Amino acid sequence: MLQRVLRSTIIDAPIERVWAVLRDFNSHDRWHDIVAQSRIEAGQGSSQVGCVRNFALKDGHQIREQLLTLDDAQHKLSYCILEASVPLQRYVSTVTLKPVTDGRRTFWQWESTFATPPGQERELRDMVAKGVYEAGFDNLRRHLQQGADLRTPGSAPMPMGLPLACRRVTQSAYGGPEVLVVGDSEVPHPAQGQLRIRQRAIGVNFFDVYLRRGWIPAMLPLPGTLGMEAAGSVLDVGEGVTDFVAGDRVVYMAPQPAAYASLRNVSAEHVVRLPAHVDDDTAAALLLKGVTADYLLRDLGRVKPAARWLVHAAAGGLGLLLCSWAKRLGVRVVGTVSSEDKARLAREFGCEYVIVTKDYRFADAVKQHFGDGADVIVDGLGDAAREENFKALASCGHWISLGQVSGALQPIDPDLLVSKSATFSRPVAFAYVPTKASLAERAQRVWDGLGDGSIKRPPMERYSLEAASRAHEWLESRRSTGTIVLLA
Repeated sequence: MLQRVLRSTIIDAPIERVWAVLRDFNSHDRWHDIVAQSRIEAGQGSSQVGCVRNFALKDGHQIREQLLTLDDAQHKLSYCILEASVPLQRYVSTVTLKPVTDGRRTFWQWESTFATPPGQERELRDMVAKGVYEAGFDNLRRHLQQGADLRTPGSAPMPMGLPLACRRVTQSAYGGPEVLVVGDSEVPHPAQGQLRIRQRAIGVNFFDVYLRRGWIPAMLPLPGTLGMEAAGSVLDVGEGVTDFVAGDRVVYMAPQPAAYASLRNVSAEHVVRLPAHVDDDTAAALLLKGVTADYLLRDLGRVKPAARWLVHAAAGGLGLLLCSWAKRLGVRVVGTVSSEDKARLAREFGCEYVIVTKDYRFADAVKQHFGDGADVIVDGLGDAAREENFKALASCGHWISLGQVSGALQPIDPDLLVSKSATFSRPVAFAYVPTKASLAERAQRVWDGLGDGSIKRPPMERYSLEAASRAHEWLESRRSTGTIVLLA
């Protein structure tokens, strides 16, 4: 017969602060007194569904548990015991948080079902209810009251207003993924107009590769930290910030790189709140790409039904997002990819025709499908595809150059454009969100698109912050699809 244990309590802290601790599946050795030590197996992220934590209790028992579900929107997770020296059989537990309406407090419910050997029902039920759940409530209260969640393990109590320790990825030289090194750092109290954010998910973009290689050294002086976007919770705010408070779930895209870290100060003008239906990983992966897709469709492409678009790297994060959104708006999309597997994915996300090519030869196929060519070309290929792009462009078409995977695009001769009465753009995303209001407006269209199905969520690869170099290796392998995030 299965036993059921349910306990609940109120924690005097904002829900996002409580959730930031509990969603870290490897944090319990820092706040629960019964746990001696813990580690996540196989190098997985500690908030990655499917990860396994292997921990020892102070009484000598050893337990392996697996994270089954994690929902940032509902503030809910579940896990089960895989192996244990304590005889809890078929143990499955769920943690649920809800905000308390009469103040910034949190309702926490912890429940489980399990079987026990005959005669040990009461003993084990009391152990779970009192020794694990009720003691855990008290332990976490003390942990939060001491501000222990705002600093790294083992550090001394740190008053608010002083620097906080964090983990950061830095590089001291330009080069390959191997230049990315993880180490300890500090983040000062936020300056005027800034927020200090505990980051949980960090977006990885191909632009980060350009900076890592040293192609734009003015943007990343050495030593430097990559990353333009991340999601997490506000820890505290600087003078003059009135529209954010501690505990708010937020995401940002900032024109200055430095996001590859567990903690960061960011100007409030680059930050937006997250709606409940958008989880941290999705927000970090899609804000910059979503804003880019928005201005490509609305501002540069001036999207209209039956318009003919050519989207390169159609199975990448931006490509999939753009293709699905454009298809919903009535655009006819042709995509280019480098493999048949990517072609299948691109078709699922809205491409009516996909060209598989590894040598930047696509113009003839585009014209065969579209007639005189594409009305809009979204190009991240760079100089190796220069001639093919112009050949694939229809009369009065618009060529948008967003990247340079194959190398920097050489200057375009205006007379070349005249021959097709064509136009050419080299947009920068941050120019299209010059104010906080404009960022919020574009971000809201992305969240609405995710909510109503206009935008399909691309597949996502998750890496721990410590595995940033491996994430870059995968991004550059030409085997990656969809989006990549780092979990801090």
